[in-house]
Order: sequence, then C-alpha cells, then structure tokens
Amino acid sequence: MVNLDHAAPDVAQGRTSLRRDVGLIGLMWASVGSIIGSGWLYGAEKAVVMAGPAAVISWLIGAVAIVLLALVHAELGGMFPVAGGTARYPHYAFGGLAGMSFGWFSWLQAATVAPIEVEAMIGYAGHWQWAKGFQHADGTLTTSGFTVAVVLMAVFVLVNFLGVRILAHTNSAATWWKIAVPLATIFIIAVGNFHPHNFTAHGFAPFGAKGVLGAISSSGIIFALLGFEQAIQLAGESRDPKRDLPRATLGSVAIGAVIYVLLQVVFIGALPLGSFAHGWAKLDFPGISGPWAGLATVVGLGWLSVVLYIDAVISPGGTGLIYTTATSRVSYGLSKNGYAPKVFEKTDARGVPWFGLIISFVTGVVCFLPFPSWQQLVSFITSASVLMYAGAPLAYGVFSERLPRHERPYRLPGGKVISPLSFVVANLIIYWSGWDTLWRLGVAIVLGYALLGGYAWYARSKDLPDAPRLDWRAAQWLPPYLAGMGLISWQGGFGGQGHIGLWWDILVIAAFSLAIYYWAKGTASRPEEIERSIEEVTITEAPAH
Repeated sequence: MVNLDHAAPDVAQGRTSLRRDVGLIGLMWASVGSIIGSGWLYGAEKAVVMAGPAAVISWLIGAVAIVLLALVHAELGGMFPVAGGTARYPHYAFGGLAGMSFGWFSWLQAATVAPIEVEAMIGYAGHWQWAKGFQHADGTLTTSGFTVAVVLMAVFVLVNFLGVRILAHTNSAATWWKIAVPLATIFIIAVGNFHPHNFTAHGFAPFGAKGVLGAISSSGIIFALLGFEQAIQLAGESRDPKRDLPRATLGSVAIGAVIYVLLQVVFIGALPLGSFAHGWAKLDFPGISGPWAGLATVVGLGWLSVVLYIDAVISPGGTGLIYTTATSRVSYGLSKNGYAPKVFEKTDARGVPWFGLIISFVTGVVCFLPFPSWQQLVSFITSASVLMYAGAPLAYGVFSERLPRHERPYRLPGGKVISPLSFVVANLIIYWSGWDTLWRLGVAIVLGYALLGGYAWYARSKDLPDAPRLDWRAAQWLPPYLAGMGLISWQGGFGGQGHIGLWWDILVIAAFSLAIYYWAKGTASRPEEIERSIEEVTITEAPAH
C-alpha cells in the first residue's frame, strides 16, 4: 500500500500525491468555515423580507433538508475517503456519463462561491469612505473594485499554495473568530433589544406558504447552510478519514444550523418597529446594506458594528479560502476519473494540485465580470449546489443494494427511507429557486457537457489510458431527470407559467423524484463495475498506515 504521509513522487506520471495532514478539527472547521460565511451577514435580512417572521420556519425547513443530505454524505464519506468525493460517488454508481455530469455540478458550485464571498467583502467594506468607490449603484464592480477583487482571489490562491497544513491552521484560526462573532452578536443584541411583538405586528406569515418556501432557496438560506461537504472534498488529505469524515460532516451541520436559526430569531426581535412600518417587504433602516452592522448601530451598539464590519471581511474571506481549496480538489477528482486533462492531477512539493488552483483563480476573475452582486448569484449557486448533492442519495441507494458488505465506519439508521426522502427534498429546493434561475443553470449545464464531453471524446478518440467509460445504459435516467425538473419548474408557480398550483407542485416533484430514484437504482452499474471503479483510485489514494 502506498504511503501518502509524505508527497511521494509518481515518477511514471510526473506528479505527486496529496498529503494526509488534516485531522478531525481541521476537517470540521473546513466545513464550519464554509457554512459560516457571507450567508450570516445577509441571510436573516433577505429571508425576513421574503417570508416575514415566518422566515424562522424557512430556516428550520432548510436545516432539516441539509441534515438529511449530510446524513447520506456521512456514510458515503466514510465508505469512500477520496479527494473530491461528491464529484465521484455518482461515477462509481452510474459510470462515466453520470459521473461527468455530477462532477461538473460540483465544480461549478465550488468555483463560483469564492467570487461571491469576495463580492460580499467588498459590499460590506463600502461602509468605509475609502471603499465607497469599489461598486456602482447596481452592485457591479468599478475598475478599482475589480482590481481589489482580483487581489483578494490571488490571496486565496496564495494561501492554498502554502500547503494543506498551513491552510487548515489558517482556516481553523479564522473559523474560531467566525463562530465567536455571530454567537456574541446574538447574545449582545438580544439583551435589552428583543421585542416579541415584532413577530406578530404585521402577521407572522404575511406572504403565506409560498413566501416561506421561496425564501429557502432564493433568500440565501440554503446557500448559507451549504458547505458541510468540504470535509468530504478533503478526504484524500485526512489522517483518519473513515473515523473523522462522518463526525466532521454531521458536527458542522449541527453547529451551523443552531447559529443561523438563533440569528434569524434575534434579528427579527431586535428590529425597531419603524423599520417595517410599511410591511416586511419594505424593511428599511440606516445601514441596511450591511444588515447586522447597521442594526447594531441603530440599537446603540456602535462599537459592535465596528467588529461586525471587520467580520464582514474575515467571515467571507475564510469561506472563499476553503472553497478555493475545494475547487482544486474537485478538478483533481474529475481528472482522476478521466473527465479532465491529467494536468489537474499534478501537485507541487507540498502536495498542492497547482493547476486546479490556477484555474479556480481564472474562473473567479471571470465571475467578477458579468454578475452584479452577491444577492443575484445566491439562487443560482443554491441550485447548482443542491443538484450536486442530489447525486449522493442516488448513489447511496445503489451502494446499499449492490455493495452490502462494503465497510461502513458510519451506517445511517433508516438509510433506505432517508435516502429517497433526501432526494425528494433536494429536488424541492431546486424547484423553489424558480424558473428564472433554473433556465440559466440549464445553460451552464450545457456548457459543462461541451467542455467535459469534448475532452472525453478527445481522450477516447486518442485511446488515452484514462479515457472515461461513458456508460449510457446506467445513466439513461439522467436526461429525463434534468429535462423533467426544467419542465416542472417552467410550468410551476415559482417564476414559471403557474399551471401547477402550490402544494400540487410539491406532490408532482415528490412523485417525479421517486420515479427517477428507483429508475436510477434499477439501471445502475453492476457490482463488479462499481468495484472496478473504486479499485482504480484506491491504489493511489489509500490512507496511510
């Protein structure tokens, strides 16, 4: 078995292996550091505008949805401790076509989060006079703002080049701060500034069930809770992945969910009555562009607002840092599966996949050009993220049936029920993000097929040794799944034609999801094919002993 404690060069391939330097705390903090990012700075305000005080229910539903998905990932992460895991489970279960598809969803999500966090940093920095010229009124970056954004992306990449051990220590320090500040804000603002009547002054749910459900995807709730998979993406660099991955995954979700629900409750309760005198949809108070810092100033806690403006740099910065890491690890995994050129597997002396980092930097810079602001990207990234996560329940269903004797350090209780349920929930979140978001996501999916499919065709035409096997039979459910989700969204009431009414649309999504789930299970790769796919990466990525 290959020892990966040190980055041993692979002379034949001209590359080195990832280093296994990350322990339980490093893994958990990678996930928590991704969950507590710009979402806590904006999420509570955006959610209450869409759902009123019932936004608390939106957060609870979102937390349950993420917990269901995290439970499935916890078992899979222990079973397959490989780098870029979320991009690779569908590859094992359904072969090349499905693996390529979900790998693209995974990379798309990871690559675009860091630019969003940079946008958030620059947006909050507009409080200071020296930074007011970084953004236009519509949130787009000025020339100076674009320059600052590029520099911040470069810093993320530079820290990653210092190696995974330095990254883990840097992120751990930032995450302690990122947890401490929201918790302190909850306590300090709630003491003496909590008004229970705010929850009923204009009705608890002024926008009804549609507002509650729409807020889950579109206001930043799911976006804020995303990130638990970062521990799984770093599985190839974990010292004891089979023990630590399930703990890190579930622990990070628990920490994040509790913090976000408390933040929403305190934000609603602390608002001055006049700030929503004209209804929750017209919420307004001085400094609302930086919601928590503005609220701290309004309630007479000016010193706290200074801390929050500082945190508005640190929290998104920490999340951007770890997602830059994730992007390079997902591209590493895509290359391992034959969907991307082998240059993405090359690592430097510190075990860092350097080409993937360079591409993540370039992608971040491109994202600063067409996208106006943090808010307008949230729904898109939420949809891409949940579409990525949807591959895990499908793969879980296959492995539970076709790999019953495979070692499972963590075994999910009731997995045969939770797995299809989590797939239904994932598709509901995608649907609630709205048609306007999903048709754009469809364009991005087509672009991914052009890029990865083009390389797969090239690799097969040149008979390259790592050319992927595009198993059309095992992935026959995939085109109907993607097209069906688009059709239901187009006909539904969340930005679509409105031909499918509220509640009926939930039933349609549930029935459609279950049909796809069991169709996928029935046509998945045979056990020997799954074992062969797993064996292909075990040789080069086995844990050190």
